[in-house]
Amino acid sequence: MNEVRAVVWATIQKEFSDLNDVEQVTQVCLRLMVAIILGAVLGYERELRGTAAGLRTHMLVALGSALFVLVPLQTGMEVSDLSRVLQGVVAGIGFLGAGAIIKLSEDREVKGLTTAASVWLTAAIGVAAGMGREATAVLSTCLALFILLLSHHGSKQVKFDE
Repeated sequence: MNEVRAVVWATIQKEFSDLNDVEQVTQVCLRLMVAIILGAVLGYERELRGTAAGLRTHMLVALGSALFVLVPLQTGMEVSDLSRVLQGVVAGIGFLGAGAIIKLSEDREVKGLTTAASVWLTAAIGVAAGMGREATAVLSTCLALFILLLSHHGSKQVKFDE
């Protein structure tokens, strides 16, 4: 019986050995947390606007995108070979974004394009964070937030009579 326990324990240790040292744990945690936080920033802005894809959606998209590139890099995949992974992420996010777009046939109006674009961009930001390009991810988030806030303020009429 002790032999079986030893085999089971050794197997469990082997299966959870992908993060061998403090440096790897820190790197993975940092990249995933940066993706989550940046996704939250964009998701919060979208949530304030009452859009279909809000805080949780953007956080999950950023986390998932980061994970899709982080794991292959951990296993030793060359950056040049990640193109297939990225193609899959972009295509999958396209379907998710399409779900945020609503066509109102009565008004001949299309809604949700900005939200779909923000989900798509959030995936790209997650990819950047997952690949260890945190500064690029932060800069992209700042630019996206600027665009979202600028476009929101530009669509309202401002009164100057006070």
